[in-house]
Amino acid sequence: MKNIAILTGGDSEERVISLKSGRVVREHLPKDRYRSFLIDIQKADWRDLDSGAPIDKNDFSLTLNGEKIRFDCAFAALHGAPLEDGKMQGYLDMLGVPYTCCNGYVSALTMNKHNTKMQLAQYNTVPMARSALLRRGEKVDMNSLASLGMPLFVKPNTHGSSFGVTKVKSADALMPAIEEAWRFDSEAVVESFLPGREFSNGVLRVKGELIVLPVTEIIPETEFFDFAAKYEGKSKEVTPADLSPELTRQCQEQSRFLYEVLKCRGVVRFDFILVGDVFHFLEANTIPGISPASIVPQQARAHGWDLGSFFSILVEEAMENRMG
Repeated sequence: MKNIAILTGGDSEERVISLKSGRVVREHLPKDRYRSFLIDIQKADWRDLDSGAPIDKNDFSLTLNGEKIRFDCAFAALHGAPLEDGKMQGYLDMLGVPYTCCNGYVSALTMNKHNTKMQLAQYNTVPMARSALLRRGEKVDMNSLASLGMPLFVKPNTHGSSFGVTKVKSADALMPAIEEAWRFDSEAVVESFLPGREFSNGVLRVKGELIVLPVTEIIPETEFFDFAAKYEGKSKEVTPADLSPELTRQCQEQSRFLYEVLKCRGVVRFDFILVGDVFHFLEANTIPGISPASIVPQQARAHGWDLGSFFSILVEEAMENRMG
């Protein structure tokens, strides 16, 4: 019986989502193979969510009823800081505890939307929206931003779950949108609007082989795939997506390329806008939503896995490749 620490909670606005994800993982991980514990991470206070017992950070252990529990694997169910941005992975690496997500460097890179785009720009094979990076406290060149056209999307650079994201349709709405993004991050990304359909595709490695899951089309009832669309049922998701075989192949090949070139681990979801017949990369999600209604679990089921099997694969892959 392996002891699994399900990392949940966190320090960001995504905490409420992480707590839900953690409970889903514990509910579905096969109880005949794994003994799982919800570990709530809040700043320097790490505790077993059920008992309130503290984690000993000297060796990442938990003592319950006189039993010292050491963990065989950490399951990443924490969206945002301090896991999806790479902070915790170095600690886990030093202790030799395997985890089910990307390493610290890749997580920090992909959490930073602007730096990810800069990393990918060198390949000239990944279509993306034109964009600009704005730092809080620096002068904003409105003329330069106007050259990106209207409408525009304004986003916090290192934040998830669509917090602080605005679709801007007029020049006078631009500065308020930038200031809204700055509420969540010291940097804001302004992107040109891509007219098209939105798609998402998960990738993971199983026994050395890259598995590209079926593609999902996201059809939001809202203006775009915002918080309400993601978490309040205000979107329709179609898996597998209604695409021609050629377009499906293009999306999956792009996802495979991104996973390999960014050196990802665990399951990663890539989001795209299809403009005409070309997929444009939006962003990478290294700890994607994992509630039963979330996109990657939909894709896992379409691939033929139930959630228990899917989560078990992530745990076994992490433990098998702990030194990788």
